Amino acid sequence: MALHFSEKEFKSRKFKTLKIMKEQNIDALLMFRQESMYWLTGYDTFGYVFFQALILDQSGKIILLTRAPDLRQAQNTSNIEDIRIWVDKDHSNPTNDLKIILDELNLKGKTLGVEYEAYGLTGQNALRLNKSLENDFALIDKSDLISKLRVVKSNEEIVYVKKAAELADRALDEVWKNTKEGVSESKILALMNKVIFEGGGDYPANEFIIGSGKNALLCRYQSEKQILKNPDQLTIEWAGTYRHYHSAMFRTIPIGKANPKHYEMYEACAEALKNCESILKPGNKIGEVFDIHAKTLDDLGYVKSRMNACGYSLGTTFSPNWMDWPMIYTGNPYIIKSGNIFFMHMILMDSENQLAMNLGETYLVNDNGNERLGKQKLDLVIL
Repeated sequence: MALHFSEKEFKSRKFKTLKIMKEQNIDALLMFRQESMYWLTGYDTFGYVFFQALILDQSGKIILLTRAPDLRQAQNTSNIEDIRIWVDKDHSNPTNDLKIILDELNLKGKTLGVEYEAYGLTGQNALRLNKSLENDFALIDKSDLISKLRVVKSNEEIVYVKKAAELADRALDEVWKNTKEGVSESKILALMNKVIFEGGGDYPANEFIIGSGKNALLCRYQSEKQILKNPDQLTIEWAGTYRHYHSAMFRTIPIGKANPKHYEMYEACAEALKNCESILKPGNKIGEVFDIHAKTLDDLGYVKSRMNACGYSLGTTFSPNWMDWPMIYTGNPYIIKSGNIFFMHMILMDSENQLAMNLGETYLVNDNGNERLGKQKLDLVIL
């Protein structure tokens, strides 16, 4: 088995999960989030695009229900011993197969926690699940049970996040080496991914964001690839990824020369990031990090250019995105803890002048405050 964590680590995770289940009177947890399955057992697949469920009951028994292509996937990557297969056929309903397993575990009439917020549990499958189970079991939404356990990273996990940060730094080196007039955005992406994979990294949970000119103001990946001009601006958001753990970075790079407003926007982003760093420490609420971000940028006149969130937790995530719980927005009551990993991004998009400026880094919260995991300089680089 290609397990990425020690037996002791997996036992600790299972113990914590069972403890919460007992405290919340949950007789069994039905997991549909791939992140939960990976964290609890090591199971590594993109087979969650089809119906699959991992069942954990209060006795500690674990059963995976999945499709035939994922049988060996589970055998090779996880510590799951009991793997059941539902059969592909016309009008198949794997929720009925799940009900048979639950009956086998003597769970009829018992309370089941369900991870409804999961990319693998489509709306159609959720309707099927409820129809199959709701008359014989008490179903309650426990989408956040494992997520709240995953948010504080163990020492073994932090090793992987720091490796991901090293890969992100290498990718930025490639950006700085190759960003110039006449170069295609495609080439930059290719070289960034090359050094990440050569360093032992993985595919990220979502595409890198890259755009120049007018597309530098976009906060999502889109398929147009442009040739860099002079003058120009290049916005790029990426992550180093290792064992599915992410460390993200964000930059806007003026090309040829910077617009005077680029300098002002950069200084605003740098000040906002510094102020956010001062709040990102144990005991503070994560919503307070956003509030200092917003106040800094608003006071400098960028209320129309900033976003309504300035980051999120990072860790093990699978496609379609690397954002994890919780997000940094106003009023978020989550109390910051040592062992949290947060990506903080200062985003300014000036639509009136068609100018962008972004600055983002990943941080590990520790007892003394936080540590920036990326080691590259934060200066405004003009190429």
